[in-house]
Amino acid sequence: MDLADVSFHGSGLVRPESVLVAKDGSVFTADFRGGVAALESDGTHRLIHGATADLPQGLKPNGIAFERDGSFILAHLGAEEGGVFRLARDGQVTPLLREVDGIALPPTNYALRDVEDRLWVTVSTRLRPRERDWTPQAASGFIVLADSRGARIVADGLGYTNECLPSLDGRFLYVNETYARRLSRFPLAADGALGAKQVVAEFEEGEMPDGLAFDEDGQVWVTAIVANRLLRVDPVSGRVARMLDGGDPAHVARIAAATRAGTLTPADMAQARSPLANVSSLAFAGPGRREAWLGCLLADRIMRVPMPTAGAPPPHWRW
Repeated sequence: MDLADVSFHGSGLVRPESVLVAKDGSVFTADFRGGVAALESDGTHRLIHGATADLPQGLKPNGIAFERDGSFILAHLGAEEGGVFRLARDGQVTPLLREVDGIALPPTNYALRDVEDRLWVTVSTRLRPRERDWTPQAASGFIVLADSRGARIVADGLGYTNECLPSLDGRFLYVNETYARRLSRFPLAADGALGAKQVVAEFEEGEMPDGLAFDEDGQVWVTAIVANRLLRVDPVSGRVARMLDGGDPAHVARIAAATRAGTLTPADMAQARSPLANVSSLAFAGPGRREAWLGCLLADRIMRVPMPTAGAPPPHWRW
């Protein structure tokens, strides 16, 4: 894939970390102003947002997903607190999950409603500030499952938990561990129980896995912040193909050294040195699902790029 094939869309977005494409082609992004931006074909957008007394400082959406009724699920990445909230199209905000196993949810990274109507939630770290865990030794992240039996932690001790997604056949739950630089998976039982973790692939220094999606061949596409790459991972062999590279080698080396030393700061991470602006998520879309919309952490717009393979329908396309 060639950087010259990447086009840019929108303007005025605030931290569009997560991109969501509906089956009808509508495009939405998380927006740190407190909601979801609905993008128009001409690049303009409409902000869907609301307030809740639960969060006097306002919502800080990181990962977003659809509910079955078309409303949005938002993972709240506050400075000190987290949780999962529902945002209706009219701006009404209601809490979905504020605590689990007797503890208040820390700043929350991602939430997803799967085809079985289960809610998966990831928390990257228990440490505050979160940059204390921006090291290869990170091991305080966890995964929450909320279903008809209630909410509970089903996996713990992860290396900065990021996006998660059940496999196409439902046999595994895949998850990115950002600062541990690995893609992992758990055997997934019918009742939602997770088996022992299996490491699928380990990534190079500076390749911090963030978003993930499956293509129709069951290969896993991973967005890597810092390195600003799109990676395609074979879940059987663990082979990593570097499909698109928009990184600055000198910047990647500096960030890698800081993570090893445990000195990485938000100011360091705010320097993307790449047109991909810390690419953070990927959503297949378009005719035959042969293009991808890409979210990012550091620009006010998102990106789209032709893909060499067709994407698998995401959970909300299969309801």
